[in-house]
Amino acid sequence: MIKIFHEKKEKLQMILNVVESFFTTWALMKTGRMEPGNILTGVFFLFSFFLYRHIAIRLSDKSFVYTKQVRRSALVLSFLFTLFYMAVDYPHYIETLTNRLFQAAVLTAVFLGLFICFYHLLLMLFSFSADKNKLQKILYRTDDNGGHLPFYCFLGCLLCWFPYFLYEFPGIMTPDSINQLEQVLNLTAYSNHHPFVHTMIFKLFYEIGFALTSNMVIAVSFYTFFQMCFLAYSVFYFLKTLDSFHIRREILILITLFYALVPYHAVFSVTLWKDIPFAAVVLLFGCSMLRMLREKKRSTLLMFFFSGVMMCLLRSNGWYGFLLCLPFLLFYYRKNAGTMFPAVLGILLTACIIRYPVLNALHVTPPDFVESLSIPTQQIASVLAHDRTIDKEQLYLLEQVIDTSYVKDLYNPTFADNMKELVRAGNPDYLSAHKGDFFKLWLSLGLAYPGDYMKAYINQTYGYWYPDSFYPVADGEGISATSLGVSHTPLIGGPLIIKGKEISLKLGGMLPIYSLLWSMGIAFWFLLFCIGNAFARNEKAKLICYLPSFALFLTVMIATPVATDFRYVYFMVFSVPFYLMCALISPDC
Repeated sequence: MIKIFHEKKEKLQMILNVVESFFTTWALMKTGRMEPGNILTGVFFLFSFFLYRHIAIRLSDKSFVYTKQVRRSALVLSFLFTLFYMAVDYPHYIETLTNRLFQAAVLTAVFLGLFICFYHLLLMLFSFSADKNKLQKILYRTDDNGGHLPFYCFLGCLLCWFPYFLYEFPGIMTPDSINQLEQVLNLTAYSNHHPFVHTMIFKLFYEIGFALTSNMVIAVSFYTFFQMCFLAYSVFYFLKTLDSFHIRREILILITLFYALVPYHAVFSVTLWKDIPFAAVVLLFGCSMLRMLREKKRSTLLMFFFSGVMMCLLRSNGWYGFLLCLPFLLFYYRKNAGTMFPAVLGILLTACIIRYPVLNALHVTPPDFVESLSIPTQQIASVLAHDRTIDKEQLYLLEQVIDTSYVKDLYNPTFADNMKELVRAGNPDYLSAHKGDFFKLWLSLGLAYPGDYMKAYINQTYGYWYPDSFYPVADGEGISATSLGVSHTPLIGGPLIIKGKEISLKLGGMLPIYSLLWSMGIAFWFLLFCIGNAFARNEKAKLICYLPSFALFLTVMIATPVATDFRYVYFMVFSVPFYLMCALISPDC
């Protein structure tokens, strides 16, 4: 009887795998823009079938505990991944269909196929990550002393980035960087539109350089070199953290290669943006919390405090991200309130004092209100651009702020600055004085036209969560036109250098697998996978390590002015190795 039962179960499993493979093939056919008769559909079916059979056999192994947490994590992540992918890509699946019933049938089939594919793959990945005995052999070394390898890796990063420093000397400066330099030179008033603390750090190293050399170009390079060192130091601290967990040296070297050789890190290391040191402090903040899963040394608490304060001050969304984290940090550290509450509340108090009374006393101009309204302005503009019906009272309110006749011509679904500038050219003071009325307007139009709002939101944010979009990465070069007296002054050059840099950056859009490292959407999926893995492995304590990045990602989703700007989530891309290692290591090792 038992043998007959197992045979029937095996037949049912095979039939199920055939059905699953059919829907997966359908989904891959649509996402790959193939015709049904393409021979590759047969290849996809066979690959899917044998993969699902292999996964089913692996999951039947008693060494893998197939718990409710594992299934729930896989189900939730599969649903999210499928939703994120289809939210942008679905119009292509039904572009030749006019019948609503056929459209619904195709979309349902594709959704099932992608969901099934993601679900099986996640179960397989969780089966590997849950095998702690095998991970013990792969990840950990047996000796206690990692030596000076993290320091050598720090030097390795600087060595690999240094040619970019020489070629882009004194650094890559965009209009944002030029605006900060104007503040450094006291040519314009201080503004917190670009964080004041970052401007002051820039000013400190600029003045040191100018005092020593009396040369503006070299003075700017002093800050650039400091930024390179600070970014490399955050990698060093990350590797020292892994070293304290006895991670194998080969893995530390592999992680170093990611930072040293993937060229956008080198380009960003010499680009004078606030986003670069911000990425470093986010990694430092996460590493300090990972260390505190095991111990709470004074040096770790100091790094937690320092990186937390800098996270709040180096970007506006860093402050709001920390506020989102605050209740969770207080709840998580409640058992160590005597040690951790002073550190957490110290970050809050220090950042508050600097952001408000100190900046007010120094007459630093805060960012204007319009700057935070990218998403709402885009959604309202979408309604107007599509000629939707709005009542006279709503139209009157809008006309007090903007000239609505320009909206249709200026509206760009992926770029909010046009609409923000239209508001600034109108009457932004009226908007600031009637915030409640405009919130009601935004809400009422959203209830009336939810489809327009949802489409506008997707168009404005898709680059950060959709894994198959193209956008330029690290394409900045030289110094934007300025009469300040600084200019691009390369110390090395020639066709070989120029072509080498060009090829290194283009490879990110050409080579499969390697190109995954260049995708913001993939970085977010890595973060989600690691969060799900914490639930699957029943290691919920690790969630605190992912909390800052996830909170910061939410702030980008609330206020991003551009749909595909790599630097806005560079902190997340920079921390991808941290997410993955945090997911695999055990706090008690």
